[in-house]
Amino acid sequence: MEQQIVIKPYQKDWYEEYVIEKEKFISLFGGECIAIQHIGSTSVQGLGAKPLIDMMIGVTDLQITEKWIEDLLKIGYEYVPKETPNRRFFRKGKWRAGTHHLHVYIYNSDEWKNNLLFRDFLIKHEWARKEYRELKEKLAATYPFDRVSYTNAKAPFIQKIIQEAKKIAK
Repeated sequence: MEQQIVIKPYQKDWYEEYVIEKEKFISLFGGECIAIQHIGSTSVQGLGAKPLIDMMIGVTDLQITEKWIEDLLKIGYEYVPKETPNRRFFRKGKWRAGTHHLHVYIYNSDEWKNNLLFRDFLIKHEWARKEYRELKEKLAATYPFDRVSYTNAKAPFIQKIIQEAKKIAK
C-alpha cells in the first residue's frame, strides 16, 4: 500500500535539507550543473507540503545524466526511467514514499522556466499560496493513498498559475 498523503505545515528545515543535497550534487558533478534550484511546495515559505524535497538541476545536455546514475545511487538516489524526453528523474527513498526528488532539465528550457515561474509566483502572492494549500489539503483528503490522482488533480491549478506568471513577466 502507498504511503498516505499528508500535508504538513511549512518547516524551515526543508530548505536546510535542500542545501545539504545541493552541496552533494556540486561535489559530485561540479561544472556539469549550470544551476541547482529548490522547487515544489517545500521551497515556498509558509506553504504546507508533503515532506518531499523537490530539486532541479539545469544542464546543457540530458545525456550527461547517464554517467551520473551510479554516483547518485551511492548517495541514495535511484534513477527512475520514464517516457519523458525533456527530463531525467531520480528518487531518494522508497517508491511512492520518497523523501527527495531530483529533476534534471535542460537549463532555461520551458520546463525549467515553468518550475521557477510557479515557485516564484507562489512566493510573491499570498492568495495563490492560500488557494494552493487549500487545494492540496482537499485533494489529500480525497485521494489519501493515490499519489497519481492527487498529482493529476493539481495540474490545472499549476498551469493556471504558470500562465498568470507568464502574463506578468511580459
